Amino acid sequence: MAATNGALLYSRRLVRSPMIEPGRTGAYLALFSEIGIILLVTTLAGALGGHWVDLQLGVTPLFLLAGLFGGLAAGALVISRLISRFLASIED
Repeated sequence: MAATNGALLYSRRLVRSPMIEPGRTGAYLALFSEIGIILLVTTLAGALGGHWVDLQLGVTPLFLLAGLFGGLAAGALVISRLISRFLASIED
């Protein structure tokens, strides 16, 4: 392709994204595995806690659902804080 007015044309593929830097693969792997573990543990703890309350009170799965959604909400909160700390450490 020809250059116009002395400006060089470039391919977008050659521009490096600041998020994908060499040497950060381990950090991203740790972040993603921690996200998965946090979501698993908080959701499972909420669901099991709700199921236990259901068994104690003899209620249909009312508290199971409440515990499930509570665990999901707690996991989302912890994950959002984790990601914000991770992104703050990358910007430094």
